[in-house]
Amino acid sequence: MSRFVKDFKKFFNYTVFSSKAELKSEVADSFLSWLWWILDPLLYMLVYLFIAVVVFNSSVPYFPVFVFMGLNTWSFFSKTLKASVKLVSAKKMIVTKVYVPKYMFVFEKMGVYGFKMLVSNLLVVITMIVYKVPITWRIVWIIPITLVLCVVTFGLSTIIMHFGVFVEDLLNVITVVLQMGFYLSGIFYSIEPIGEVVPGKVPVPYDNLLVKLNPMALLITDLRRVLLYGENPHWLMLCIWFFVGTLISIIGVRIIYKFENSYVKVI
Repeated sequence: MSRFVKDFKKFFNYTVFSSKAELKSEVADSFLSWLWWILDPLLYMLVYLFIAVVVFNSSVPYFPVFVFMGLNTWSFFSKTLKASVKLVSAKKMIVTKVYVPKYMFVFEKMGVYGFKMLVSNLLVVITMIVYKVPITWRIVWIIPITLVLCVVTFGLSTIIMHFGVFVEDLLNVITVVLQMGFYLSGIFYSIEPIGEVVPGKVPVPYDNLLVKLNPMALLITDLRRVLLYGENPHWLMLCIWFFVGTLISIIGVRIIYKFENSYVKVI
């Protein structure tokens, strides 16, 4: 742990610089430049909104905000995990010339997608104002929920990054698993009732199982609870997943420290 803290402090500025550089390079040759950071999540929201409202006739309260929050959270999680698979090989020029703890590459990606999630969440705030969503003091619980999201994402990404160096087809597997996770996480439907039964709820007994065993279903549901419905999150399950995410992170960092010298030989 002491080595992790020491290396994190030492390479933190590098991670921030790399995240900024990647964000700038993404829009360098684009006509709309940084506006794509807003348009991209907005267009995705409109697509899923059309499918759910027009095609499936969903009547979930504050549905545009409901969908937007789920998409933003899932996008941060899934894009970080997918990027982690080939992260070491993508950083080949750095890995083969200078030493950087390889998990710092995960922090770099989390910085990129975290910034995009922040921009998207500003759109969530605007949408909440438009739809006159009542705000309660429980909005402060966004902080611990986001912390659990980051810990779980980092932990899983470190494990995936390590095995991605040695398993060529891992990206295909992760893509399929994430696609299944997308539909099981309640992005555009309600997993549990909030106060009264919410139309579009997944039939019992799958709701509780999804919330307990799927961290993204739990986190998305809890974000909606504190922002849209003024209810407390599932504190017990949040604490459990924070512990699990921390444990996975420790395992991932230890594995990387142990095998990172062999990455150069593989890539």
